[in-house]
Amino acid sequence: MTETVFAKIIRRELPADIVYEDDQVLAFRDINPQAPTHVLVIPKVEIATVNDIQPGQAELVGRMVLAAQRIAAEEGIAEDGYRLVVNCNRHGCQEVYHLHLHLIGGRQLRGISAG
Repeated sequence: MTETVFAKIIRRELPADIVYEDDQVLAFRDINPQAPTHVLVIPKVEIATVNDIQPGQAELVGRMVLAAQRIAAEEGIAEDGYRLVVNCNRHGCQEVYHLHLHLIGGRQLRGISAG
């Protein structure tokens, strides 16, 4: 896999506004937020896309979702609601090929359309 900006953030070679970290997951604020709260939740291991998740990594993906849940509560958006988005490959608008969840909230979000 080609090294990504996320790998550099994990190694602290690039700065990031980190909001959560454990031994397997890192979460930081998106530099181009689409809502008042826009946090990226990533695994510390390199997984390029959703298509590359292996059965043995199911627990890791679950930890990412639980981290997002915790961050949403800490950010004060859990009660009103938020969105978790995972983009996959070019047609899915994935820009960084390191699996990541977008935690988006803090305002009323528009509905999702296919276009």
